[in-house]
Amino acid sequence: MTECSQFNSRFGSLPAGERLQRVSRSKQYRDGRFRNAEEAPMLTGQKGRLQLFWEFLTRSQKDLRPARALPLVATDLASLDPAKDVMTWLGHSSWYLQLAGKRILIDPVFSHYASPLSFINRAFDGDYPWTAGLMPEIDLLIISHDHYDHLDYATIRGLKDKVRNAIVPLGVGAHLEHWGMDATRIQESDWQQSWKVSDALTIDVLPARHFSGRSLKSNQTLWASFLFTTPHRKVYYSGDTGYGKHFKAIGEQFGPIDIAILENGQYDPDWKNVHMMPEESAQAALDLGARSVLPGHAGRFVLARHSWNDPWRRLEAASQNQPWRLLTPRLGEVVDPGNPYQTFLRWWEE
Repeated sequence: MTECSQFNSRFGSLPAGERLQRVSRSKQYRDGRFRNAEEAPMLTGQKGRLQLFWEFLTRSQKDLRPARALPLVATDLASLDPAKDVMTWLGHSSWYLQLAGKRILIDPVFSHYASPLSFINRAFDGDYPWTAGLMPEIDLLIISHDHYDHLDYATIRGLKDKVRNAIVPLGVGAHLEHWGMDATRIQESDWQQSWKVSDALTIDVLPARHFSGRSLKSNQTLWASFLFTTPHRKVYYSGDTGYGKHFKAIGEQFGPIDIAILENGQYDPDWKNVHMMPEESAQAALDLGARSVLPGHAGRFVLARHSWNDPWRRLEAASQNQPWRLLTPRLGEVVDPGNPYQTFLRWWEE
C-alpha cells in the first residue's frame, strides 16, 4: 500500500449497497443522515466549526496537558485470568473488560495521535505500553462511533486477526471491513437491539446523544451506548454523549446499573449538547441508578480547552453525598468490580 493510499484509508469507508439499505431502514436515519432522538445541535455558541478548529490549533491555554507523564500501571492484559471479571482503563475512552469469561475491548486507540494526521491531536507525553500486538485474543470488539479518538485505523489493522467478533453501531462496519476485518465477524446494530453473546453475557445497544463522521460528510453512521449484563452484574458504557433523557429511560428499563463507565471530558459550552459537563455525568449516574462510576474520555488527548485534570476535580466534587462510588484507577490499573472496598489514589492531584 502506498503512503498516499494508506493516508486515504484512514478516513474509512461510508456505507454502501446492502449495508446502506440496512442503514436506511433505521428509525434514526432520516433525510440521508442519522438523527438524535432528542434534538442536539452540535454547536451551541456563536462560533462556526472552522473558527473553533482554528482556535483549537492556535490558541494556547495553561494546563491543557500534564507537566509530567501520568502515573501508569503497565498491566500485561494477556496474563490476566480470563475467568476473572476485571476492568482496565487504557486512556481516554479505551477500555479492556473481562466479563463472564469474555475478553472485551472498547474503543481502542493505541496510536499516539487521534486524527488522520500524526502531528494533530497527539497523545500526552509518557510511555504507553499497550499495542495491538500485545493484546490477547479478543472475544468482542465494541466501537461506540467512528470519530478518530474512538476508532483508529492503525489499531484496527493491528487487531483485525485477533478479534473474534465486533459489535458496532449501524454503518460502522463499513470502516472495519474496508480495513481488512472479515465481514462475517462484524455485527452492526441499531439502538434497542440485544445480542446474546453466551448463556452468561448479553449486550444491549442503546441510545446516545452525539454525532459521527471522519470527513466533511457527517452522521452517515450511528453512535451508541452499550449495556453488558451477566448473572453477577450490569456494566454500562455511555460512549460519547451529551446529557439527555436517554439516561433516565435506560435506568428505568435496565437499572440499577452496577458500574457506569461515563464520558467525563472534552466538554465546552460551545458543544454542550454532544458532550457532558462533569456535573451532568453525575446526574446521568443518578438517572441510571448507578452503584459505581468509572469516568473516561480524558487523560490522553486534548479535544477541548479545559485543563487536563479538570474532569476529575469537578466529578469528584459532584460525587460528594451521592449514592454511588467514584472509581478513579490510574492508567492500566486493574479494577475488581466484585470488590466494594478497593481504593484508588487521587493521582490527578499528585
